[in-house]
Amino acid sequence: EFGDTADPQHKKLAQLAQQAKDNRKKLEKSINGLQESLDYLRVCIKYQVFDLEATRRENKYLRKLLEDNNNQ
Repeated sequence: EFGDTADPQHKKLAQLAQQAKDNRKKLEKSINGLQESLDYLRVCIKYQVFDLEATRRENKYLRKLLEDNNNQ
């Protein structure tokens, strides 16, 4: 955005501005990747909790069946 100029300070500022722009894009890309990873982790944890609860219910049901079978 500084345009073509022969002034070394302007060239240095233009380079710094470009580096800042590039770094910002990299940072945004990293943040988006982290957000996607966190979302995936949340889904995995929710599934694990769901599976654990279902396993507990099934375990409780099977224990009851065994107890009823032993009592007869």
